[in-house]
Amino acid sequence: MKAKSGRYLWGFLITICWLVLMAGCQKEKVAGTGDGEYETLKMNYEGTVGQVIYPELAEELGYLEPLELEWIGNTTSGPASIQNAATGQTDFGGAFNGAIIKLIASGAPLKSVIGYYGSDEETFNGYYVLEDSPIKDARDFIGKKVGMNTMGAHHESVLKEYLRQNGLTDEEIKQVTIVVVPPANTEQSLRQNQIDVAVLGGMLRDRALEKGGIRKVFSDYDLFGAFTAGSYVFTEQFIKENPNTVKKFVEATAKAIEWARTTPKEEVIARFEKIIEERDRKEETETIQYFKSTGIAEKGGYIHEQEFQVWLDWLEKSGELKKEEISLDDLFMNEFNPYEVELKKEE
Repeated sequence: MKAKSGRYLWGFLITICWLVLMAGCQKEKVAGTGDGEYETLKMNYEGTVGQVIYPELAEELGYLEPLELEWIGNTTSGPASIQNAATGQTDFGGAFNGAIIKLIASGAPLKSVIGYYGSDEETFNGYYVLEDSPIKDARDFIGKKVGMNTMGAHHESVLKEYLRQNGLTDEEIKQVTIVVVPPANTEQSLRQNQIDVAVLGGMLRDRALEKGGIRKVFSDYDLFGAFTAGSYVFTEQFIKENPNTVKKFVEATAKAIEWARTTPKEEVIARFEKIIEERDRKEETETIQYFKSTGIAEKGGYIHEQEFQVWLDWLEKSGELKKEEISLDDLFMNEFNPYEVELKKEE
């Protein structure tokens, strides 16, 4: 009887805890779900050390009000970021479009809602070696180590496309070793000869170039020109249950992207500094001094079909996806983007 009573007591305590938890969650909800009312006011997310993401900028500029971002930690991996969104650990995540395709194809009910990073003449991801390195072209990569932030995402896909375009077979490509290195440590790993090639992008790249002693072999911009490479995602369920909140998030983030695209870079850097200093996460602000551009190809992060189609085709060609396994409609939506009407006319 004591054991049975104990089980009843344990069950009762679990029920009470669950009710308390649900009551706490309800504090984040706005009463009612009518037009213009936000279904939830706080959004859990992951940030990036020493950098400012556009939803954070949107919050700083006042575009996100009355919504608030709730930081739960940092990430250096796009695939991990969107996996956390898929499992509900965060409300949204961001990754390379090719990684998003693969996760959706595996059954994750995600939808891309806005682009958030890319490459242009000033902001791109380059594959760098030491000045005296024997690596000159694609064939020289065989047997070498390439350091990047994560596997199965932007940097790996671009590397393999470069190698394929330059005549390497699948067997030869397998002889190129990918080493996962945190972005903040990639330059150091190259200079200490722990890796042979370092993938450096944006502000981290510019800081490394300023020190000298490294040279570029190729970049994603060399291969594809200007393009938006990654998107923020929500689960389809979150969008269905919180349409007004998601719409507000997309509108605010799109406006923040446009602010960063059209504001003098000195002012953008100053605002980034303010955000980093005020959030007090024990970070340095050296990296953001090298900000040059957003790298985002379209106004407000509007997503063009081609930005997913190119990687959909690539994954089918490489055998990672079956032909017509998923469609573009499964991957993204622009309907919450305030620039959709304007840009759709131009397509």
